[in-house]
Amino acid sequence: MIGQILTALIGHWRRNPLQAFTLIAGLALATALWSGVQAINAEARASYDTAANTLDQGQFARLVPKDEQLIDQSVFVALRRAGWRVSPMVQGRIDGVRVIGIEPLTAPGALLPVQGADASQVAALLDAGGLIRAAPDAVNAMSNFGAVQVDTTLAKSMAVMDIGLAQQILGLKGQISGLLVDPVQPIRQTALGKVASELTLEPPQGGTDMAQLTGSFHLNLTAFGLLSFAVGIFIVHGAIGLAFEQRRAMVRTLRALGVPLRILIVVMAMELLALALVAGLLGTALGYVIAAALLPDVAATLSGLYGAEVGNTLQLRPIWWLSGLGIAVGGTALAACGALYRLSRMPLLAAAQPRALARAGQKRALAQAVASVALLILAAVLEFVAQSVIAGFVLLAALLIGAALGLPIILEAILKRMQLWSKTVVATWFWADARQQIPALSLALMALLLAMAANVGVSTMVSSFRLTFVSFLDQRLAAELYVRVDGADQAQQLRAAVAAQVDAVLPIQSAKIRIADQPTEIFGNRDHATYRDNWVLLDAGQTPWDDVATGQAILINEQLARRTNLWVGDQVQVNGALLTIQGVYGDYGNPIGQAVIGETRFATLFPNNGPDRFGLRLPAAKVAELRTRIGEQTSILDADIIDQAGIKAFSLGIFDRTFTVTTALNILTLSVAGFAILMSLLTLSAMRVPQLAPAWAMGMTRKQLGRLELWRTCLLAALTGILAIPLGLGLAWVLLSVVNVSAFGWQLPMYLFPMDYLRLGGLALLAAILAAAWPAIRLSRTPPSKLLQVFSNER
Repeated sequence: MIGQILTALIGHWRRNPLQAFTLIAGLALATALWSGVQAINAEARASYDTAANTLDQGQFARLVPKDEQLIDQSVFVALRRAGWRVSPMVQGRIDGVRVIGIEPLTAPGALLPVQGADASQVAALLDAGGLIRAAPDAVNAMSNFGAVQVDTTLAKSMAVMDIGLAQQILGLKGQISGLLVDPVQPIRQTALGKVASELTLEPPQGGTDMAQLTGSFHLNLTAFGLLSFAVGIFIVHGAIGLAFEQRRAMVRTLRALGVPLRILIVVMAMELLALALVAGLLGTALGYVIAAALLPDVAATLSGLYGAEVGNTLQLRPIWWLSGLGIAVGGTALAACGALYRLSRMPLLAAAQPRALARAGQKRALAQAVASVALLILAAVLEFVAQSVIAGFVLLAALLIGAALGLPIILEAILKRMQLWSKTVVATWFWADARQQIPALSLALMALLLAMAANVGVSTMVSSFRLTFVSFLDQRLAAELYVRVDGADQAQQLRAAVAAQVDAVLPIQSAKIRIADQPTEIFGNRDHATYRDNWVLLDAGQTPWDDVATGQAILINEQLARRTNLWVGDQVQVNGALLTIQGVYGDYGNPIGQAVIGETRFATLFPNNGPDRFGLRLPAAKVAELRTRIGEQTSILDADIIDQAGIKAFSLGIFDRTFTVTTALNILTLSVAGFAILMSLLTLSAMRVPQLAPAWAMGMTRKQLGRLELWRTCLLAALTGILAIPLGLGLAWVLLSVVNVSAFGWQLPMYLFPMDYLRLGGLALLAAILAAAWPAIRLSRTPPSKLLQVFSNER
């Protein structure tokens, strides 16, 4: 019996190959966008895990200084004598390579291949010449410092060696970065506070710091992937719904012949499962291509913004291609569950009763309206209470889905009003016919609404971010030339070389500390008009810069203020000193806290942290001359001398690559929406003949009918585009004021770009015209004999 049922069901797809193509192509496109995003995320997270799990560092607790400075090596000796099983390590960067030095004989667990290794391996590691284990891309950079062994298990741009060699290479003789704590400790040992009160114990990392830092970036990608998948599922839902409607007579016949309803539903589900697997495999393969094309830009973004090293090569990881197949099957089930449920509840002969179908459609429309209102109310409530990234995305989902469900209702109301205002018979028929087509085209129009809203929202966010970012760079990069020095000797050489050539020399010195238990980079700024005139404070006391210059006040960035709920007038502890917050400034693009104190106060609190960079103020016309002078009179490398324009260009380059992925996803989403309209019109074109034949018989030409069909589609697309603009602006507001604040800690001003919206509307209208042109041309060329056949059948 099952074989005969399958033969009958498959016969429908043979007679309607376009529907089969629509279903498979729509699901494949939806799966491709989703699996492509997941492939990118999986590759990035794998890189984070590789970096964190290198030498199993993430498994162990660590002793680190409270002020995040270096530790004297004598502290390690004192702790070992006090009964603490700890192992020293040192970290740093040289020539772009992350250098990690460890002490293998005291390292806990399987930190190095000491357990089970032969004596020659251990001796080579401890040898003064140094055995260096390096990632493939770090071999050349490390070849000048000792014997290099390629280790493919290491993260990109990483090298591991004995701590003595690492200290020598990094210039940190007698200093260490931290101490790894063995999980097995003696029963008795001296309390940490009595041996090294300047250290604090950090528990093992449950997840990598880098994964947590970049989590919001990947969550944004996932959200866009889900949005793209939702647009594709609209296509699938429409194709499945149309197929079920067209097969009602077949279902009625099969049931009349004795096929049990339960078996029929199971066989239909099996049929859809097979189609979903085929489409899922195609979509996963296409997703691989998309991910491979976008991964280099993602890697550049993560490296530029967060310092995260992600490879440019995509690997076929089970986690993302299995998720692609899973979401293809799940999406198909979601799209088909409504049709299967209606089939299970419909009486045997109801398929032949148009009134029963109409009443069922009215009930669905009412339920859809109720769901739309409920979701929009939920979005309105979350607008005031959402305080996390997850809540922000729930708000976005409620807003977008609620608006999409309400679209047919709004369009119906608009078209009804236009029909009432019509004066001619043709116009009245045109508006009435457009109203009649809304249910059939609603899914495609919902897809277009979501795609356009996403484009409007994301383009508004990106453009607002860019305007703010450019203004921010102009404020913060006020000096004409920036010079990096290596130690006090180069700093003195620089001062001597430029003393008579510049208007001001501004030292840039910083230290890493914790303020209110938040990691913070604190700067000691010289009291100068450069900062007073250019820095814009979001909130400030009466005389913020004067108070900072006297050493009594501190300025903090918006991220630190929001995370600690510390604002102007509050006090904070900085290395034992109590300072009053007198200003909060915007610090866009920085993932951690930042603070500014006066130069004199900084020298008191951090005497070992001299300036490693200098900002030079001088006329722009003299920059090239001074750059040459510095290169001739000092040992500073040309690569360490960067002009203001160079820094801005580099920063804007990172910015532009940051949003390459989201821009590409938006374009793909809009393309999928156009495909949805095309497929809907093509599959419905045959069903339109019985509705248009009477109009042709009453005197309208086929070309007139074709033009009206084209106008109808363009009208619905235009109305959808107009409604998408306020929805997209609402999406942008949520991204800027809710999601961005929760994810990154800063709020961006929102700007409007009317010309961009007009351009986007034009593109959407062009997509609708292209999608409607083919069906309209087919209709205008319909043979009269086919139109006459309508009147020869019982309808």
